[in-house]
Amino acid sequence: MQINWEALGQVFGVSLVVTVALVGVFTLGIVGTSSRKPQVQPDGPADGAVTAGGPGTLTRAGAYACFALCAAAVGYGIHLIVS
Repeated sequence: MQINWEALGQVFGVSLVVTVALVGVFTLGIVGTSSRKPQVQPDGPADGAVTAGGPGTLTRAGAYACFALCAAAVGYGIHLIVS
């Protein structure tokens, strides 16, 4: 029995890069959809009005695109395993 070390190294390298990239994209999606607590502006109006603090429409759309990319990558991986 012989082990093809070059092929094993390639599989390890590609797996490592894809895993780190997928976790990074998923993290961007989490950050994009996270809503921050409203904060009272110290120099704001005297009535204690709060600022919105939530993600904008473009940020939320980018986050959903990140989640879609993650889902596509997982689906492609399952396709590779099944076929």
